[in-house]
Amino acid sequence: MLSEPTYLAARMVASTIEDHFAKHLHAAHKLDEPNLAIKPEARIIEAVIDVAFWASLRREEGRPPKISLALLHPSQSDQPLAFGTKLRLTPQNLIKLAPAVEQPGVHLGVWYENDDIYIWGTTHTIPGICFVLEVAEPGLLVIKHKRIDGFGKFVNVAILKGDEIKIVDEESSGIGDCPELLTSLLGLPLPYRNSNNVNVLIQLAAAMRLHGRGGLVLVVPPGSDEWKQSIVQPMNYPIDPPYSVITGLINREEADGDNLEWQEGMLEAIKIVGGFTAVDGATIITQDHELLAFGAKIARSENSQPVEELIVTEPVIDGKARRLH
Repeated sequence: MLSEPTYLAARMVASTIEDHFAKHLHAAHKLDEPNLAIKPEARIIEAVIDVAFWASLRREEGRPPKISLALLHPSQSDQPLAFGTKLRLTPQNLIKLAPAVEQPGVHLGVWYENDDIYIWGTTHTIPGICFVLEVAEPGLLVIKHKRIDGFGKFVNVAILKGDEIKIVDEESSGIGDCPELLTSLLGLPLPYRNSNNVNVLIQLAAAMRLHGRGGLVLVVPPGSDEWKQSIVQPMNYPIDPPYSVITGLINREEADGDNLEWQEGMLEAIKIVGGFTAVDGATIITQDHELLAFGAKIARSENSQPVEELIVTEPVIDGKARRLH
């Protein structure tokens, strides 16, 4: 039986998330997209969020859980790993299973029968626009869905942090005070492919997050050396000639972008660049994604002017730009 949720944010956001999935699944069905998820119901969304939130606040052997839950029936997964006995979806069961599913790309499969929600096993593959809930850290949940084009992986729908709720605003991409890059970094909730330029930076950010050492990336104009005025010379690790594999793959995107070999090649090239961001100093790439240097020390150019104001904004519903001096 479904327990009465005690995490208020779950109840507040469930209907909005249900509407999001209904809208995008309807659009995808009209385009005859194959292999789509089943629309999640608000009551199930609410229950899954509630259990995941309380699980996120617990620890197993001193470590907080990092879990990804995918709402799908086992028949919708290729080669699922099915448990011999279905497990009730409870915080205790999530905590016990968390160490087994911490690797990226592994999801705990969750489904329901009437009012019973259960964990049926694990899966690496999920259908398009499938409801996924990621327990990122204690009290922080990210609701997202699988992209239908297969590249770029996921689109963020909502972020819950304690009592704070942020719903990604899919209409914000054209608003002047919401830059395209920032919009994309939260995930643009459309079931269509985003621009290549932004996708590369998203995947690079993901690669940096994996190594966990932090990092700084400078994006400079191609064909110009003016950026060198802001770098301590000589550079410790210049790349000569520039590493241009990503650029070459982007040039082939229109012809080969739906090809699995192209997608794997792109992700591998981005991981290579992402690895260099772990080295102390800045990694320098051009706007067309050629790697010029890594481990660079930044200095103030003689011709530079200090930044007097920053605008901080998020592409979320009711989000407002903040000006920092």
